[in-house]
Amino acid sequence: MKKIISLFMMFSVFTLVLAACSSKEDGKGKPTKLVVSTWGFADDFFRPEVYEPFEKKHNVKIVVDSGNNADRLNKVRQANSDVDVIYLSDYYAQQGIDEGLFEKIDAASIPNMEHIYDQAKAPNGADYGPAYTIAQFGIAYNPDEVSKPITSWKDLWSKDLEGKITIPSITSTTGPMFLDAASKVSGSKDFNEDKAFAEMKKIMPNAVKEYGQTSEFVNMFSQGEIAAGPIMEMYFGDLQEAVPNAKFVSPKEGGYAVMNTVNIVKASDQKELAGEFLNYILSKEVQEKSAKAKIDSPVNTEVTLSEKEAKGLTYGEDVINSLRVLDMKFVNENSKQWIDRWNRELAH
Repeated sequence: MKKIISLFMMFSVFTLVLAACSSKEDGKGKPTKLVVSTWGFADDFFRPEVYEPFEKKHNVKIVVDSGNNADRLNKVRQANSDVDVIYLSDYYAQQGIDEGLFEKIDAASIPNMEHIYDQAKAPNGADYGPAYTIAQFGIAYNPDEVSKPITSWKDLWSKDLEGKITIPSITSTTGPMFLDAASKVSGSKDFNEDKAFAEMKKIMPNAVKEYGQTSEFVNMFSQGEIAAGPIMEMYFGDLQEAVPNAKFVSPKEGGYAVMNTVNIVKASDQKELAGEFLNYILSKEVQEKSAKAKIDSPVNTEVTLSEKEAKGLTYGEDVINSLRVLDMKFVNENSKQWIDRWNRELAH
């Protein structure tokens, strides 16, 4: 009997060891959870093309928490979510950094940082997350509905466009950029708040409304309610579907860089895995897939696109270097004052 019990115990131990080894080798142990906070668009692309390969390689289950910038950042502020990685525009990322919500990162631990544009490496400071894509904020217009081609920010102030444009709300990601453009139109070399607001008062008769979400711009443009307005290039494809003759221009004074960043939440208990994910989304493989699918403009300099593949994307060193980059720390320090003044002096 002792011999039988001994043999049984040896068999049990052997079985457990074999199972453990097998689990380790095939990666089929219980998956780790990684919560990724993002906008939620193009999930039919991201799930199979980006998330699933990472899940398979790291034996992880990616849970997506979707919503707009403000709502998702508030969840992290209120500590009522278990977000590990958060995608935000640089405008909102700066708020999170100022409030101490994000983990400092070591660029050396993210090797693919070496292969992205310098502008994308530290949009909110060297200690924080990179921009995984850079979009251009410029002007879209319908050439059939305007008297002459639009080439400049100043053209949006033309009396010919009275009641024909929309402008971004000051509380949107691109609102401060358009306020800066107004300062440029005034002739000021450096940002001048008083001159910017004076110019904004002049443009208001041209604006049908302020838009808070790009979908509002797309709807108004598609239905012929507006003929032009400032918009991010990444949404131009949606405009062109509705109005094939539509044009997008980088104003001669320069467009603006809209940087979508990715950061690790300080409260995360998966910081190492989150760092692996950051490195992964900056890889040539992922960046190329996203670019060719017309989802995100690439920041990885090893990605090479044909003219057709690059159409509608903010692509190439010359284009990236031409974009104006706002100091988001300065923007956030002044945003409350600008919003209050906008509501007093400009709100429709």
